[in-house]
Parts: sequence; structure tokens; C-alpha cells
Amino acid sequence: MTVRKKILRIILKLLTAVLSLVLLVSLGFALVIAQPQPDQEEAPATQPLLTPSPAFTMTTESDMRTLVLSFPEPVMSFVSGSGFTLISGTSADSALDGGFGRIASLRWQTDDGEIILLESIYPASALSLLDQGYHFSNIAGPNLFGAASVRMETADTIRIHAATDAALYVMTLPRSMSSRVSELSRLLQLYSLPSEQ
Repeated sequence: MTVRKKILRIILKLLTAVLSLVLLVSLGFALVIAQPQPDQEEAPATQPLLTPSPAFTMTTESDMRTLVLSFPEPVMSFVSGSGFTLISGTSADSALDGGFGRIASLRWQTDDGEIILLESIYPASALSLLDQGYHFSNIAGPNLFGAASVRMETADTIRIHAATDAALYVMTLPRSMSSRVSELSRLLQLYSLPSEQ
């Protein structure tokens, strides 16, 4: 009897060891199979930098076409009938990471004589081309063209900026117009023209 018990104990120990080994291998295999794989999301395409071109200044609304065509993406502007007067505009290059970015600026005047600056900056990642000296506001900015905006302030001005897939769009206005930020953002549009052949 004792020999049988010893043999049974040895067989049980061997079976337990084999079963434990099979369970460990199965667990390891399950962990390898179940390990989450990184998402195969496509990285957003990096916008190419520009070669320099001559700066352009406009003083009449009839020159708007030339300014818009000089910018590689749609330009931010106020919609027709907004009641604001276009005073001037510029399109100029700025050095950026071994190439050039471009800033299209439009200066608008309200009926009260306040100036609102609209800037379209290419590429969309060119945050370094924004004016410094602003601090974050505790008030959230409105959505611009489907993108969340950031509201920043100085003692005299408010700046709203948002990056889309196309460009970085910036609206700068006097602090006296703080209560009109949402209203003004609804009057903005992206303006583009077909390229001239």
C-alpha cells in the first residue's frame, strides 16, 4: 500500500507540474495575443514650408483677390454685410524652421472706429509666428471653423486663435469689444479663390 501511495503521489505531482506548465504557457500566450496594439492612426500631413515671395500690401478692397491668391490656404475675413470696413491688408513671409511661413493680415474698422485685425498664418503649426506678450484668459474662446480656439489677453487687447488643418487663424481686437467676441466669431468666413492658370 505504501508503494502504491508513493507512486500515486509521484504521478499526482507530475500531473500537477505538467498542468501548471500548460496553464503558464496558455496564460503567456493569451497575454501576448490580448496585448493592445497601438492604433494605426495616420499622422497628420506636415504642411510644406514656402519659398519666399515679395510682400504684398493692399489699400482697397479691389486688391483682395491678389492677397487671397498669394496665400496657400483660405484667408479669414468677415462675411459681406458685416458692417465693417476693410482698411488695409498685407501678405508677407516670415522665416520659420529652415523655410518660410506666410501671414495674411486684414485690418477692419467698426462703425465706432475700433480696429479688428484678422490674420491667417501658414502653416497651421506656426505658433511661433504669433505675437508674444499675451497671457491666457480664464474665459474660453469660441469655436472657429470647427476648431476650438484659445483666448489670450494683454492690458489693451484680446486675441483669439485656432489652428485648423489648413492654417492658424487669429483675431485681435480691443478689450473694449470683449462682450462681442462670440458675435464677431460668427461673422467670420474662410475666403478662397481658384488658382489662376
